[in-house]
Amino acid sequence: MITFEELGISKEIVLALVDLGFEVPMPVQEKVIPLLLGEKTDIVALAQTGTGKTAAYGLPLIQQVDTDNALPQVLILSPTRELCVQIAGDLNDFAKYIDDLHVLPVYGGSSYDVQIKALKRGVQIVVATPGRLIDLMHRKAIKLRDVHSVVLDEADEMLNMGFQESINEILAEVPENRNTLLFSATMPREVAAIARNYMKNPVEITIGDRNAGAENIKHLYYTVHAKDKYTALKRIVDFYPSIYGIIFCRTRIDTQEIADKLIGDGYNAEALHGDLSQVQRDSVMQKFRIRHVQLLVATDVAARGLDVNDLTHIINYALPDDLSAYTHRSGRTGRAGKAGTSIAIINLKEKHYIRQIEKLINKPFIAAKVPGGREICEKQLFNLINKMENVEIEHAEIDPFLPAIYKKLEWLEKEDVIKRFVALEFNRFLEYYRNAKDINVYEEKGRESFRDKGGKESFRDKAGKESYREKGGKESFRDKGGKESFRDKGGKESFRDKGGRGESRKEATGFTRLVINAGKADGLYPNTLIELINTNSPGKRIRIGDITLGKNDGVFEVDTEYAKFLTEALSEADFKGSSLSVGIAKGESPVAANERSSFREKGKFKGDADFKRGKVSTEFKKGKGGADFKKGKDFTENKDSEIKSWIKSKGDNPFSGSEEWAGKKKKRKK
Repeated sequence: MITFEELGISKEIVLALVDLGFEVPMPVQEKVIPLLLGEKTDIVALAQTGTGKTAAYGLPLIQQVDTDNALPQVLILSPTRELCVQIAGDLNDFAKYIDDLHVLPVYGGSSYDVQIKALKRGVQIVVATPGRLIDLMHRKAIKLRDVHSVVLDEADEMLNMGFQESINEILAEVPENRNTLLFSATMPREVAAIARNYMKNPVEITIGDRNAGAENIKHLYYTVHAKDKYTALKRIVDFYPSIYGIIFCRTRIDTQEIADKLIGDGYNAEALHGDLSQVQRDSVMQKFRIRHVQLLVATDVAARGLDVNDLTHIINYALPDDLSAYTHRSGRTGRAGKAGTSIAIINLKEKHYIRQIEKLINKPFIAAKVPGGREICEKQLFNLINKMENVEIEHAEIDPFLPAIYKKLEWLEKEDVIKRFVALEFNRFLEYYRNAKDINVYEEKGRESFRDKGGKESFRDKAGKESYREKGGKESFRDKGGKESFRDKGGKESFRDKGGRGESRKEATGFTRLVINAGKADGLYPNTLIELINTNSPGKRIRIGDITLGKNDGVFEVDTEYAKFLTEALSEADFKGSSLSVGIAKGESPVAANERSSFREKGKFKGDADFKRGKVSTEFKKGKGGADFKKGKDFTENKDSEIKSWIKSKGDNPFSGSEEWAGKKKKRKK
């Protein structure tokens, strides 16, 4: 087995590695270190978080630094403050026995003055977030002319966060003969574009399969109804008593809500999301790193760049909008060769996402069953026994009390003492799970049909969606929120809520909804929209709310203060060779409006909005014309002028009086 000395690492650095407990190089280190210590070579390294990437580039770069030169010679870019601080800390540990070598983390949220003073004193290695580095460049506070190596760490994450333009600007300022090293967990098109545009014949090193997850991570999914997700979460956490992990939610509101519920139910949890101040974030992360917090409930954005060792579990309470983010989530466990578990809690309608992720990471998921009360109690019981077996006894502290304790318990047999000890600690779980129900959802092998008392027939399809079919053949779906949808023969679906209105939402307080004339068909996705906003608003920190993108257009929320500015800035922007049009939304979402428009175009019936929403199904079924109407035929084109005139005279809802319609029908027969 090869050693660090055999790879060419200096004695001073090896001595520091021994202090840190490093024994042999990890695979990525074995491949990268010789290349960096040899000829000048650009490198693209694809490896999961926790595989030793920092040491892979950090050790040889530290060795190549000229400590007599006080200007920056190595520039490392990272997506977040947390990762920036972590990398700088690791490099300082590696350089423990090298005199006059200085590493400076540069990130937003900290004092400019402190960072500028450190740069003036002399710094050889700068670890920076792109935004703060550009600010220092604009202030002429940092000189990059002596930089010989640039490292892009977590490159895919930086691009996901909209730093494309910032990276371009930074790379344009460093010497062209630099060495460029790109480290990433995945290789999306944007990362490949950086390698193509800014690197010279890079050597690609892949640890594991490209875009795949770590080999030592087990992937599980649990299927439940949406209403049972939180119950499932608690059972999973209880089933793994020694869990130390991150629970991922999709929104800041969900994150805080789940964390509050867990804390209220007695779990050791904290929330991490964008609404927290930097001081609060630092406090939460410090408690999590030293295991004073067992469960961290976080959003993807807040958790980017977190570098925490020994996580046992990642729980996807909600799957990410961008499924490629699953690789980053799961990669936070199973690090440094240790085993880890990544869990997804889904409903049946999300099953196809699991299949997509399997293809993405090239690994299968295991369908797991949410544990019942008996299994959980058994796990907790033996966890308690293991703790008792391994507890460290402070004899000097406890021995003086033992004679009195023995005397107090001498009337009990050994078995009785054990039973009482177990009951004392364990009664809470026994009581809580005594009547625990099975909340697993099992897939049906086909469609299941049953009829209610009113004769209405209900079908449940494989996706778990329930439909009711009226005699006319029209099929209605109702979701849990009370929304009802009707599907026509073409497979299109329209929605209405309890008030009979189409789907629409108001913007959040402090935000304004903007509409944009591009959508998914044009290649516009949430991450590209965020990048577009950042690119066209340099120097501004604009809050972005919900993003809803349709096929050809979309709606997104931005800080009201910048709404007018963005409508002008984005309307002048170029997106993939096309000009954009952005305006302030009025009324309902154009996405919802377009869906409804497509129904009107198909029906070509002036009053068909109510018809398409199902308002007339019960009133109209008395007439034989109902069959044709159910099929969507256009009655305004009926050759019978009397019927046609009568329909037009009734306006938007011609069939509100079924008795009158029945009379017309009889008259027509004569």
